Amino acid sequence: MIRPGGRIFYGWWIVLASGGIQLLSGVLWMQSYGAYMVLLQADFGWSKTVVSGAFAMTRIESGILGPLQGWLVDRFGPRTILRIGIVIFGLGFMALSQIDTIITFYLAFAMIAIGSSLGGFATLMVAIVSWFNKNRAKAISISQIGFSAGGLSVPIVILSLELFGWRVTAFSSGVLVLLAGLPLAQVVRHRPEPYGEVQDGYAEEAQAAASGQIDPERDFTAREAMRTRAFWLISVGHASALLTVSAIMVHLVPHLTQGLDYSLTEAGAVVALMTAFQMFGQLYGGYLGDRLDKRFICIACMLGHVAGLLLLAFADSLLMVVAFALLHGTAWGMRGPLMVALRADYFGPSSFGTILGFSSLIVMFGMSGGALIAGVMADISGSYQSGLTLLACAAFLGSFCFLLATPPARPVSVTAHAK
Repeated sequence: MIRPGGRIFYGWWIVLASGGIQLLSGVLWMQSYGAYMVLLQADFGWSKTVVSGAFAMTRIESGILGPLQGWLVDRFGPRTILRIGIVIFGLGFMALSQIDTIITFYLAFAMIAIGSSLGGFATLMVAIVSWFNKNRAKAISISQIGFSAGGLSVPIVILSLELFGWRVTAFSSGVLVLLAGLPLAQVVRHRPEPYGEVQDGYAEEAQAAASGQIDPERDFTAREAMRTRAFWLISVGHASALLTVSAIMVHLVPHLTQGLDYSLTEAGAVVALMTAFQMFGQLYGGYLGDRLDKRFICIACMLGHVAGLLLLAFADSLLMVVAFALLHGTAWGMRGPLMVALRADYFGPSSFGTILGFSSLIVMFGMSGGALIAGVMADISGSYQSGLTLLACAAFLGSFCFLLATPPARPVSVTAHAK
């Protein structure tokens, strides 16, 4: 991290700022959604299908936005898109504090979804992938610790919900997003070269590339990437993993409070425990991801998701819930950064935003479908058991996608052919 002369490579400042932005998204939105869901159901009498349907809608919305967002980030840079997204994200929370019908609820969540997408994960990953190569998995993992720290902070949000109510908490969250998010976005830069930097801060590699000592292979364009088998297999595998993630994000707290008779505070403690294991997975996964085959790590993580979901589905003791938190949290933490790093390794950073954006059209089915399937099946059967079991089976099948997603042959530059 420390450069000659004691100067820290600027890419690590981008990593820290990205972690801060993801912390805001994690604690105020993604990780706290289940707690809001319990209170909204109590106030308005809405079914699990209605409330989880809002989450599913926002994930579909984000997925459809993905290709345009990716192109905009590649074209105008992440900082501009982050600013726009953070403003919409904050205003969405303020709108949520004023809702009184299903329509206004869905509209507010649409604003939150668009804002969190533009001002969040995908936009930030374009910057990090552009600034890192050798330490890419490590940098992505460290940045995503912010999201995990958000999960650890969920008990604070729950305390606010219990003391002040969900309307005050939502409005205050919007103010916090604007006050903290906009300064953090200012730190993010697109590519290192305009600032006199090179990837990872290693000038020797840049000199080697200039002298032709590095292979003349070039990065994939988005169109070239979508012609490869790996693009589709990684996308489908990622979607199958997110079936489990989205179901847990939306339904873990309702399942613990309504199905297993935990209090809201106790359920928040389980979320925090799961997130602690997620942070462990991120740190350890970033280290392993820069040294081992990322595909096989992803397969192991998928099996962790499967085992964790089955333990939660049939839980009849605290020990089984703790085991779920360990397996699912660690698997989520290790696998999440590798989804980004694997694509960047295979396709390169030049068109990464657009490639990730088109991949989101497939991934969105996992992020929206898991929550919706679990909610609908719980309304029908009166229990989350069947829904969680079905999603665990789907995740198991998805693990084979990573097994088959071997690296594609990189395209060769025109100048290399001329030689």
